[in-house]
Amino acid sequence: MPDSAAYLKLSREELWEKVRRAVEILKNCTLCPRNCGVDRTSGEVGFCRTGDKPFVASWGPHFGEERPLVGRFGSGTIFFSWCNLGCIFCQNWTISHLGEGNEITHEKLADIMLKLQESGCHNINLVTPTHQMPMILHSIAIASEKGLNIPIVYNCGGYEAIESLEILDGIIDIYMPDFKYANPEPALKYSKAKDYPETAKAVIKEMHRQVGDLIMDDKGIAVRGLLVRHLILPEGVAGTEEIVKFIADEISPNTYINIMDQYYPCYKAFEHPPLDRRITDNEYSKAVKAALDAGLKRIEGITI
Repeated sequence: MPDSAAYLKLSREELWEKVRRAVEILKNCTLCPRNCGVDRTSGEVGFCRTGDKPFVASWGPHFGEERPLVGRFGSGTIFFSWCNLGCIFCQNWTISHLGEGNEITHEKLADIMLKLQESGCHNINLVTPTHQMPMILHSIAIASEKGLNIPIVYNCGGYEAIESLEILDGIIDIYMPDFKYANPEPALKYSKAKDYPETAKAVIKEMHRQVGDLIMDDKGIAVRGLLVRHLILPEGVAGTEEIVKFIADEISPNTYINIMDQYYPCYKAFEHPPLDRRITDNEYSKAVKAALDAGLKRIEGITI
């Protein structure tokens, strides 16, 4: 079991070199697969509409996350504004589509991390970090020099660039990606990302290579590893059966997965049947059965 957060094992020089590499990408932005190529350090913005400073919507202890993250004192979540995906059903659409939040300094973001740690949170949970990764790394470097020592959770949409993930190797303790779609048609229609399925597969493989299966301490708190989220969509739109089979066969049957049943229509989903309704009990049961049949052994909320 890891005896400390991953980033604490890097030398100061190694950590700041990773920050430098990440910031350099912003000058011709290829942080995510959209490859916008804009210079975010000079005021240009691409799909994510974000510059080169941290942009935060809210933060605080969160008790609604997966059990291994929440524990007794909560997961220290920081919600980052804007997004590199365009999901028409996003449940945080005022943050991801409207940019609710404020631009802050790297020092302020570092202080937020330290305050979450001081409040007893078990981890720092970075929600929608992909397009702000360099700014986040900069703040982690500052915070680590001031005493930050709890695990970092990278809570993302699964639409990442492998080059960015390679920079994160040795810094992130827990990767928590979504796996939203198995097929390119709904990925394009509902999230403006036709290459999402093939990208997510490569991304999850790389994440698992870095951190392995989820490891928990003797209190059931996650300390390192991969945790995959999959949101069930009405009428099998997400391609759940193919997704769980991929995870079991090509990642690990011991992958910790949350098969999420909380879908409800938000933002523009009402204009796109069948996304204009909640899922049924039968759709949820079918999804869980598919995961079990595929051989997955660690499903959030399911006792096997």
